[in-house]
Amino acid sequence: MRRRINNPFTAIREYNCFGCSPGNPCGLRMQFYEEGEEVVSNWQPESHFQGYGNILHGGVISTLMDEIASWYVFTKLRTAGVTHNLKVRFYSPVYTGKGAVSLRASLEKTEKRIASISVKLFDESGHLCSEGTVGYFIFPEKFAREKLYYPDFDSFFED
Repeated sequence: MRRRINNPFTAIREYNCFGCSPGNPCGLRMQFYEEGEEVVSNWQPESHFQGYGNILHGGVISTLMDEIASWYVFTKLRTAGVTHNLKVRFYSPVYTGKGAVSLRASLEKTEKRIASISVKLFDESGHLCSEGTVGYFIFPEKFAREKLYYPDFDSFFED
């Protein structure tokens, strides 16, 4: 079952995240869904995100992976955190203008305060183009709620 994940951060006036703010005209404006134990996103590469010759820039691919990993932390681990490390493997180019890509994030493991999140990026044909592991330093939930703007878990999901 697929469930849309709401973006409760839009209620913050200063919110302008490059990855997920729907109001950032230069940003990626990603949206997310929960599918079982995974967080998924479908995203349309636009021409201004290309590197060389209609190929999606590798830095943008890395950013997409980092962003979906953060939403995995928010919704599945029920806390917040910061990127500790990011390792990306590129297998084949992703072309702008050929259709939406899909990303799938899942938990590999958690050791102490580091969550390792696996992310795979598929092109419009379902071909695996890149995969990565994002290490996230996760905050205790109490810290995230008291020191950061972290809404109640239920506000991330529609009824």
